[in-house]
Amino acid sequence: MGLRELTEYLVKSLADHPDEVEIAEREEDDTVLIELKISQEDLGKIIGKNGNTINAIRTVLQTAASSGKKRARLEVLGQAEVSEDKDEEEPEA
Repeated sequence: MGLRELTEYLVKSLADHPDEVEIAEREEDDTVLIELKISQEDLGKIIGKNGNTINAIRTVLQTAASSGKKRARLEVLGQAEVSEDKDEEEPEA
């Protein structure tokens, strides 16, 4: 199982809206960068109290990557960062 598939499995298992989970993977030298886009409602659940949940996911990914002599980096982006135009306020009349 690749890092992308592992991340997808872990995050979708925790998310209330697994259909909104998007994962992009890039390799830079010996580092695999994984960008995770999730719904704003799932953001707190994935990050967890004091960042414990996301740090646990990062530890699992780093352990899996080390077997292939690579490093893993996980970045979390909320859907608000992807589609900011939805939050525009209407002007007052």
